[in-house]
Amino acid sequence: MIPSIFIPMHRFPLNKNGKLDRQALPKPTNLLSLSNNIHIELSTEMEITVHKLWCQILQCDVPKSTTSNFFSMGGHSMLLMQLYHQYQCLPNFDSRTNPISLFFRQPAIGEHAILLENIAKQVNDDKFQKWQSMHLTEAPASLAQERIYLDQHIRFSSGKDYQYSIGAYNELTVLKIVTGTISMLRLRTAIQWVLTKHLTLRTSLDFNSDKSMLFQRITQIHQTFDFVPSQTFENDNHLHELLRQINENPNLFDLASGHVFHCQLLQRQQQNTNRNNEILIPDDMIVIAFHHAAFDRSSRPIFLRDLSIAYNSDAPLMIDQSVLNYIDYSVYERQLDMTKSRDFWNAQLDGYDMESRLLLPVDRHRLSKNQRSGRASVAEISFDEHLSHSFLTYASSHNVTPFQLGLAVFYTFLFK
Repeated sequence: MIPSIFIPMHRFPLNKNGKLDRQALPKPTNLLSLSNNIHIELSTEMEITVHKLWCQILQCDVPKSTTSNFFSMGGHSMLLMQLYHQYQCLPNFDSRTNPISLFFRQPAIGEHAILLENIAKQVNDDKFQKWQSMHLTEAPASLAQERIYLDQHIRFSSGKDYQYSIGAYNELTVLKIVTGTISMLRLRTAIQWVLTKHLTLRTSLDFNSDKSMLFQRITQIHQTFDFVPSQTFENDNHLHELLRQINENPNLFDLASGHVFHCQLLQRQQQNTNRNNEILIPDDMIVIAFHHAAFDRSSRPIFLRDLSIAYNSDAPLMIDQSVLNYIDYSVYERQLDMTKSRDFWNAQLDGYDMESRLLLPVDRHRLSKNQRSGRASVAEISFDEHLSHSFLTYASSHNVTPFQLGLAVFYTFLFK
């Protein structure tokens, strides 16, 4: 990549370890002058949408011109990855027909808008079926829910071969009261309204033995929602221990009853015993947990936005009955034509012996299944700048996400 700006310096700032302190480097001040000198006003809704997303990702006021260049405005490959993820959240986006490499090669607002508009034109063709809400209360589970359900019951549930169980699919969000106060009663009501709107947060998963299939059902568990009994903590170490217990608790949820949402209040111990037990004050914590079968981290901003709206307005959330719910998607998902995908993988795996284990070198004894504890551990691995750049370059050139590539590398390491 060719630098867009050169800033002369007498010396580079160093941190305590003697390495380059990137945070202390001077910020470019003339980014706006790097955009194309030809200014063409935004004229379509898609161009305006792209401009708003650019401003969010780049965290600056991008010129409202179709010729504005993402990289000239301070963007780089990591930020373009984030932008591409935002594009994937747009209706009808298909990463197969619009891989990230196209957005790398065409980095202007107008060019991005044209790529995204072409998707909309393709969706309007007769060969595409528009998905609509079917207002279902029961349907087969999605393929992702099946994988999570099966994985949890085989690897992470107590049984004769396992000494421990863990909450492998607990998704935790911790909110700290910084200033002001929060009414517990009003917060409880706001959460009930959020659960009323988002059906997936009150969806049960239960295996139907007669049909040999996992089913999901919309429950009314939100009507009886209440906080888990609150606990007090003395100091930060005590708080971290409580959070660890919640995060690892294998009994935090009950998929069969639709209990996939958990909310608990942690209050800092006060010397004043006269505190109002119906009010949260600064340093108190709101711990919100979701089961991964009903929630992923990309959904967190949506949940927090709706919770904030419901609490501040003290009124039920508006519900658009025409909006597609996850239970609708799980039905449409099974109607997709997977012929091309099957053909692709059959071609990729042609000639492989699927019955024999891959003969890779091992660096330790491989335990048999009945000797494995089922416990999990967390390991953090830091990539240097060169390896990170190579990793992202490989991912973008092969049209795969960093998550997919990282998962493939990790599984190769685990099962070698």
